[in-house]
Amino acid sequence: PAHLKTQVCDLNLNQLVPWRFLICTVSLSGLRIHDYLYFQVLSPGDIRYIFTATPAKDFGGIFHTRYEQIHLVPAEPSEACGELSNGFFIQDQIALVERGGCSFLSKTRVVQEHGGRAVIISDNAVDNDSFYVEMIQDSTQRTADIPALFLLGRDGYMIRRSLEQHGLPWAIISIPVNVTSIPTFELLQPPWTFW
Repeated sequence: PAHLKTQVCDLNLNQLVPWRFLICTVSLSGLRIHDYLYFQVLSPGDIRYIFTATPAKDFGGIFHTRYEQIHLVPAEPSEACGELSNGFFIQDQIALVERGGCSFLSKTRVVQEHGGRAVIISDNAVDNDSFYVEMIQDSTQRTADIPALFLLGRDGYMIRRSLEQHGLPWAIISIPVNVTSIPTFELLQPPWTFW
């Protein structure tokens, strides 16, 4: 679909390709995708899909390594605008946060202060299955060092719902995922997202 196409970073910069073939390293010091970054849920099995996220535009860090198995921990409270009651579980892991209540940068800094390696901020509109919000710096001139990604509201909702149904405190994910290294028949996208 048109909303998941972008330029591929190779010798032919004008060639458009479907998202499943897209991988672009724009920084030699770290892994970062041109417009999209992909992660795969490994557990629980009912949401074992490859999800698409977009990096923050002008704040946050980049992934310098690939995490084969790392916890994706839903923040409590979910908006992560202050102290987290489960901050201990976020240390050295990745936090799943919900949009709203404070700026994207504020959420990223809260997760960073709790020792998180990255933050994935899902839209608070649970019916959003196609519109990516551009996360930008707020007016405070603060910074954040950890990667910050935006996730569609439907994806975030389905991940949290699955964890609640299974009584699990976190999902296990692999991030970032190089989708060019995965055979097309193994490339499982969430069935609730339009492709």
